[in-house]
Amino acid sequence: MPDLSRIHFVVMDGPTAATLAQVLPVLLLSLMVEVRRTRLHRSGVRRYVGLFFLLFGLIETVLVLSIDGVFYPFQWADLFAGLLIFGLITILYRLSVLDQNDDEEL
Repeated sequence: MPDLSRIHFVVMDGPTAATLAQVLPVLLLSLMVEVRRTRLHRSGVRRYVGLFFLLFGLIETVLVLSIDGVFYPFQWADLFAGLLIFGLITILYRLSVLDQNDDEEL
């Protein structure tokens, strides 16, 4: 059986991943403000916005795991932070496409 402790998988260097992990959520919030302002969330664009959020959440999780400079092996605190951010992005999506008159639950 191979020794997995000697395998290091690097996506990008740590400082770049840290910067992107901090800047991208601010850009996501700006995008969602514009989507709500233009009322695109009411049209058939919800599915595409959902796919975008899913892709964004996966990328953000990978960036958070790469903050220490190595994607694998990761530290458990990095994994917890990445999953927490992914969950918050999911909640943000649900709130951003919700209409005021919707009777559906979150």
